[in-house]
Amino acid sequence: MKKFTQLEKCLDYQFKDKNLIIEALTHKSFKKSYNNERLEFLGDAVLNLIVGEYLFNEFPNSNEGDLSKTRASLVNEQGFTKLAIAIDLGDYIYLSDAEERNQGRKKASILSDAFEAIMGAVYIEAGIETLRAIILKLLESSYDKINLDVLFSDYKTALQEITQARFGCIPEYRLEKATGPDHQKEFELSLWINDKLYANACGKSKKLAQQSAAKITLEKLRIKN
Repeated sequence: MKKFTQLEKCLDYQFKDKNLIIEALTHKSFKKSYNNERLEFLGDAVLNLIVGEYLFNEFPNSNEGDLSKTRASLVNEQGFTKLAIAIDLGDYIYLSDAEERNQGRKKASILSDAFEAIMGAVYIEAGIETLRAIILKLLESSYDKINLDVLFSDYKTALQEITQARFGCIPEYRLEKATGPDHQKEFELSLWINDKLYANACGKSKKLAQQSAAKITLEKLRIKN
């Protein structure tokens, strides 16, 4: 049996039921009578609630749309992988030999699923208050600042890397229109790759609109893979 002492230290939580942490760390490839998919399902639901509540309290002047976008930037595969790496979660996952050879411990899908499962396990054993403290501590240590500008900062960069490799060019962002008074403008732009339209998006600044369009395009390109 693996030792989870360091992982529990990173979480600042010690599991009473070691079978629960083992289940949370067991990938379906490991071919046991159990795996972490059910705990992953539960963890996803509770994390959505905790992060949503955190943003609701932290940003009292933000509207529903901005809160939803910010939560979506935190509660996703990329966000959970970031938190999983912060606690070295990949070192503890039970994988098949085939997944080991395929660098499964570094795969975002496996890391993020295991992170959700671990959080689901904490919730079952210790409740939402304990889990909230763990999540907020991880968020605050992993992000210098939580707001839309910071959380969206990687989408344009990620898209540019993909389009340069796949199409030999960089995306073009075209401003379509700007509406509203100067203190409350809304910008609408389109994103083009090789003169093909991929996305339209709006934002309270050109930067936010660009990041939203880049995110939409990334999702479209990944679906096509």
